[in-house]
Amino acid sequence: MAPILQSSQPWVEKYRPKQVKDVAHQDEVVRVLTNTLETGSCPHMLFYGPPGTGKTTTALAIAHQLFGPELYKSRVLELNASDDRGINVVRTKIKDFAAVAVGTNQCKNGYPCPPFKIIVLDEADSMTEDAQNALRRTMETYSKVTRFFFICNYVSRIIEPLASRCAKFRFKPLSEEIMSSRILYISQEEGLCLDAEALSTLSFISHGDLRRAITYLQSAARLFGSSISSENLISVSGVVPAKVVEALLKACKSGNFDLANKEVNNFIAEGYPASQMLTQLFEAIVEENDLSDEQKARISKKLGEADKVLLTPPNTHTHPFVSSVLS
Repeated sequence: MAPILQSSQPWVEKYRPKQVKDVAHQDEVVRVLTNTLETGSCPHMLFYGPPGTGKTTTALAIAHQLFGPELYKSRVLELNASDDRGINVVRTKIKDFAAVAVGTNQCKNGYPCPPFKIIVLDEADSMTEDAQNALRRTMETYSKVTRFFFICNYVSRIIEPLASRCAKFRFKPLSEEIMSSRILYISQEEGLCLDAEALSTLSFISHGDLRRAITYLQSAARLFGSSISSENLISVSGVVPAKVVEALLKACKSGNFDLANKEVNNFIAEGYPASQMLTQLFEAIVEENDLSDEQKARISKKLGEADKVLLTPPNTHTHPFVSSVLS
C-alpha cells in the first residue's frame, strides 16, 4: 500500500498531553501536581526518569495550566540541551529573568497566575558542576519570585545542594499495556492498521519510551502506508533482526573464528549499528539456557569492554565485538 499523505507536524507534538491529568502512567506524580494546580503553591521541582516517560510534557503542562496562553511567554523561560547553559548564562540570562518581580496573585481567564515565574531547565544533568553551583545562589536569592523545574534522566548528576532544594518526582518507564493503549489511540486517529504482533514489536523496540514509539510509528506510516507490519517497524527502528543476532551468536558459540568473521562481515555489509548489536547480544546472552552464570558474566564483561571501545576514537583495524566476545 502506498504511503499515506500526512501533515508535516510530528505526531510527538500533535499528541502531546496538554494537561497534567492526561499524562500516562505517572499516577503519583499527577496526583501531587494536581494539588499544586489547585492551590497555586509550587516548590522548585526535579523531574527524573528514563526518556519518553512524560517529564518535559508534565513541566510544560503545569506552566501552561498555571499561566495560560497570555502570560506564558512572559512568565516561563525554557532552556534545553541545545542552549548554552554554562556558568556565564546562569550569571546573566537566567539570573536576569529570575530577578524580575511580577504582580500579585491574580486569576486571569480562569488561570491561577500565581505571583512567580518558572524557569524550565531540560536535560539539567548535562549542565556543568560549576553552572549548577552558580544556580544554587540564584535559587536562594530569588525564591520568592521564581521557581525552577529541573528535568533530567540521571538524578545522580544533579549536585546535592540543588537536588535538596527541590521536590523530587520519579517518572517510571511505561508498561507495554499503557504504551499499547496510547499507540492504538494514535493509530485510530491517523487511520492506521496495526495487528497484535506489530503492536507488541513496537512496545518491545521502544523500551518504555513512548516518544520513540510514536516516532517509529510515524516513520513507518510515511514509508509503508496505513497497514503496518512488525517487519516494517523493525526496518525503520534500526533494531537488528533477531535472525541476524541468532546467527552471530551461533557462530560465536561454535568456536570457529572464520565462521564468526563471516557473520560479522555480513553484519557490517548490511549497515546495522554495532552498538545496537551489542545491546541485543547482551539480551540474548542473559536469556541463553546453555550457558552457566559464570560464562554469562565473562561474556557480559567482554561486551561491556567492546561497547567502551565503540565510544572511543577508532585506533584498531579489528572488529571490536568479535575480538572481545571470542577472546
